[in-house]
Amino acid sequence: MTANILVVGSGGREHALAWCLARSPGVEAVWVAPGNGGMTSPAMEGSAAITTLAVAADDGPGLVKLCQDKAITLVVIGPEGPLAWGLADVLRRHGQTVFGPGAQGAQLEASKAWAKQLMVEAAMATAPSWVVTSRREALDLLHHLGRPLVVKADGLAGGKGVTVANTMAEAETAVERAFAGAFGQAGERLVLEERLEGPEVSVLALCDGQDLLLLPPAQDHKRIGEGDTGANTGGMGAYAPVPFLSPQDLEHMRSTIFLPVLEALQGRGIDYRGVLYGGMMLTREGPKVIEFNCRFGDPECQCLLPLLEGNLAAVLHSCALGQLAEAPPLTTQDSMVSACVVAAAAGYPGPVRQGDLITDMGDSSGHGVVFYAGVKPTGAGQLKTAGGRILASVGLGHDFDQAFDHAYKRLEGIDYIGKTVRSDIGHQVRGT
Repeated sequence: MTANILVVGSGGREHALAWCLARSPGVEAVWVAPGNGGMTSPAMEGSAAITTLAVAADDGPGLVKLCQDKAITLVVIGPEGPLAWGLADVLRRHGQTVFGPGAQGAQLEASKAWAKQLMVEAAMATAPSWVVTSRREALDLLHHLGRPLVVKADGLAGGKGVTVANTMAEAETAVERAFAGAFGQAGERLVLEERLEGPEVSVLALCDGQDLLLLPPAQDHKRIGEGDTGANTGGMGAYAPVPFLSPQDLEHMRSTIFLPVLEALQGRGIDYRGVLYGGMMLTREGPKVIEFNCRFGDPECQCLLPLLEGNLAAVLHSCALGQLAEAPPLTTQDSMVSACVVAAAAGYPGPVRQGDLITDMGDSSGHGVVFYAGVKPTGAGQLKTAGGRILASVGLGHDFDQAFDHAYKRLEGIDYIGKTVRSDIGHQVRGT
């Protein structure tokens, strides 16, 4: 059983995972490595204690020892980086039960070129694309086609390696930046892709290698500025579920996208146990895949988990064992919706201001929760800013106006120098 759980990572996604897992029946303790200063909480009625440990997410031997010392029965790996270098493989070789794909499966996110090839093999709907390995090759392709393309760094770039160019000049600049080293090794190879038009949604599935369970769809807001303008970020907020996707739409995605990619992975000998995250564009021709990720989305995770009802720990444990069919039901709270608003640091997504004291005078007894990300303890029982995205405020409600009202009101009581918040998260569904 899932008595002692280890969550690997330090961001808002991992805080949300720890928070939800600690509320799962049968869980005695949740450990987070390395975690952050805003995560820890004592055991309370209906909730296990959450404790952070200073073991880095890329410290394989240290995490193996931690699992042994704490008698960990389930490891949940949050970030894509440790998945890409093979942390799940290392832990499994030492007898651990792990929710998260091995390095081969994590190529879905670690290499966009690899993922596009898999999509082609699985005959799924996605945008035409080209792989280029030099600045000259990329610019020649752009000039030959005579239209702007989406420019994607092939490797992991922290959610900032994609430019959806509106003009040829923007596409050329994105190519120049990538090959000038803006994304390090991740940008040494690019995927140039035709633009797709339509609303973008995130659909996440929990996989056990053979079958999968779709979670409610969410819609992320990537741009830093109001009205979805400005630079791409890791995400400034989200809402769930997406009201314009019906159960029939989701079943269509399950049968034409998610199951085929799972079968394609099986065809390559990959036993994929973890989250399969599909970034989807709802085009006039139907849903098309923009990208796959190998982990919970951030901030989609913070938005989705408070909305769920059931034993998440038992479901993830069943997936990790390849036994999803035996898992207890995981449903959505009846007639409830979720809203998530991110507070970032000044300068984000570029160089950010750090080290400022965070004051919280808000009411924490409402219909939501705050998940911390880029924070550190001050040593005096307070927190200071220490990253790009500082925290996420999540509100629940019977409609989106109510949910966003809870999320924004909670944020009003939290302050630090340079607090950056979009006021229009969920503009697609508020006031409807």
